[in-house]
Amino acid sequence: MPFLAFLLPYEPSPTVIAVCGLTALAFLRGQARGAGVGAARSTGFWLGLALIYAALQTRCDYYAQHMFFLHRLQHLALHHLGPFLIVLAAPGATLLAGAPETVRRWIVAPLVRSPALRALYRAVQQPAVAGVLFVGLIYFWLIPSLHFIAMLNVPLYDAMNWGMAIDGLLFWWMALGPRPEGTNANRYYAGRFLLLALVMLAQIPIGAHIALSRHDLFSVYEACGRVWPIDPLTDQQLGGLITWIPPAMMCVVGFLVLLRRWAREEAANVQGEATCGELACSG
Repeated sequence: MPFLAFLLPYEPSPTVIAVCGLTALAFLRGQARGAGVGAARSTGFWLGLALIYAALQTRCDYYAQHMFFLHRLQHLALHHLGPFLIVLAAPGATLLAGAPETVRRWIVAPLVRSPALRALYRAVQQPAVAGVLFVGLIYFWLIPSLHFIAMLNVPLYDAMNWGMAIDGLLFWWMALGPRPEGTNANRYYAGRFLLLALVMLAQIPIGAHIALSRHDLFSVYEACGRVWPIDPLTDQQLGGLITWIPPAMMCVVGFLVLLRRWAREEAANVQGEATCGELACSG
């Protein structure tokens, strides 16, 4: 298939196109207005957004509906890698600066002030809740009987993919977002390390079960026809390994990101204390 044809949507979604397009436009406007981020963070943002768009609005979506291991790669992009890169880019200030004034005043501000939304956000951003939702969605959509229905029902299929992307953004923001002011650094980082370790361990059993199973658990791909002549168990084993290994490695990378951030904070605190001591001595 020609490359440009591959980039065309398999099933065009005005919602996905609008959300991704407006997000990209707001980021560009924010950068032009002086609220941009560095080259590394900007690259991470564009790559994360491109991964989410490609997973939903290119022929990748078609192949993901006809090969189990490609479906797992699709959810790896939607739930892990894409949101992870966007969160590391921390584009919130840039996006807000690039949004039109009317959007900030009449849409963003009321949403931020809404007591119901604030309460819901605080609830899903609790580490225990966020971790259970993050892993629970993986298990939920891989229930064989439910997976069969979701892959054949367009609204349910869309809800599955949107849910994975939104939950991924919320989880990685909670895990890797800036430390709230006033929170104890040791307690904060220790809690995030524990959370990532538990999430990593909780994802392993489902991937191992799928990869090591000797039965075809997801017969929907056989019913719809695979795009490549791969044995069903081979397809399933590859999908199980993708569910098992890369998500666990993402948690390790997140652990390293937090460790580096914590070390920088500690170094800054030591430098600040040394500076204060020098000033006190000179006084």
